[in-house]
Amino acid sequence: MDDNLIFGRNAVAELLKSGHSVNRILIAEGSRDGSIQKIFALAKTAGVVVEFASRDKLDKLCGGRHQGVAAYAAAADYSTLEEVLELAESKHEPPFIILLDELEDPQNFGAILRTAEAVGVHGVIIPKRRSVQLNATVFKTSAGAAQYVKVVQVTNVAQTLKRLREVGLKVVGSDMNAELDFKQADLTGGLVLIIGNEGKGMRRLTRESCDELIRIPMVGKINSLNASVAGALLMYEIFFQRRYKQ
Repeated sequence: MDDNLIFGRNAVAELLKSGHSVNRILIAEGSRDGSIQKIFALAKTAGVVVEFASRDKLDKLCGGRHQGVAAYAAAADYSTLEEVLELAESKHEPPFIILLDELEDPQNFGAILRTAEAVGVHGVIIPKRRSVQLNATVFKTSAGAAQYVKVVQVTNVAQTLKRLREVGLKVVGSDMNAELDFKQADLTGGLVLIIGNEGKGMRRLTRESCDELIRIPMVGKINSLNASVAGALLMYEIFFQRRYKQ
């Protein structure tokens, strides 16, 4: 059983009331009575994604003791975009933000957080849906970095990027088909680096939100790198340019 899985109506309601970050809530299909409505209301207030699941699925997850509801608690609390920008300002540094566009592998996420902490990334943004969340596997793979790097969940990636561009950040996407070699790009100043899905890369709308696309050159027969490896190369190039070229 998942270490981050909380089940039972009272337990889930108290989790939501506590203010602890929650990745998502599963509710049995057809459940609409009073205490379930209360959980819906608490989840809406907290901005937590609610999904419906069959009772068979909940039985398998929880061993049949779920009372029609289960929640995945985050392994660490989520931050806000404002907190990320305030952190950069408090350090008198241009913001350095990573956005993971529907990354799915928790081990990739954990490895990216570990590198992000090492190079001084101010925050990592992930979508609330169709994306890996902060769970026990991510926390373990990150070697504890998940406790120190601010992670932000957003509902709308395109709107979030628009907002960040409005406050002066450059949006750069990693794309293996891009013309510009990452070593030739200007990666100084306030920056959002986008790392796409392991198989599909960035979504179309995300790509269209980029100011610039960069690639990592390769000469082998394998035409792509693991997301965390690619992320590490790009983050260290940004770290180098911010440290020695600004």
